[in-house]
Amino acid sequence: MADENNNLVLTLDTGAEGGGDVVIRLRPDLAPGHVERIKSLAAQGFYDGVVFHRVIPGFMAQGGDPTGTGMGGSPEPDLKAEFNREPHVRGTCSMARSQNPNSANSQFFICFDDARFLDGQYTVWGEVTEGMEHVDALPKGEPPAQPGRIVKAALQG
Repeated sequence: MADENNNLVLTLDTGAEGGGDVVIRLRPDLAPGHVERIKSLAAQGFYDGVVFHRVIPGFMAQGGDPTGTGMGGSPEPDLKAEFNREPHVRGTCSMARSQNPNSANSQFFICFDDARFLDGQYTVWGEVTEGMEHVDALPKGEPPAQPGRIVKAALQG
């Protein structure tokens, strides 16, 4: 049976640059548990208003922490790693984690460029299919002085 909600749409506010919708094709074939977590949190409104707290040019933009510090997560238990062979390239969406491979929770990152050194060490769960220019426009920094944010995260069929 086909999944009716196989896209995640992040409406981003990138500050002075504006913002817009980023469409992410979910990949339950690669990471079913992680996709289910992303979908569940998005449906609950968990990501709405959450900032991108770590945005490194040429590398990635990280968000999904409600505290905006990089230390927070959802009240749900951490996820067991679902490492896969999908490469970390421009537009790849992957879960952030601590040193523990089974510590992914709600934080994720979107690659700006190839980051193949991450392959097999982080769980890839999706890929940007539209709106990568809005990810590119996120304010840079660790953390950015005026971070970009997810206005709304919604599932789309």
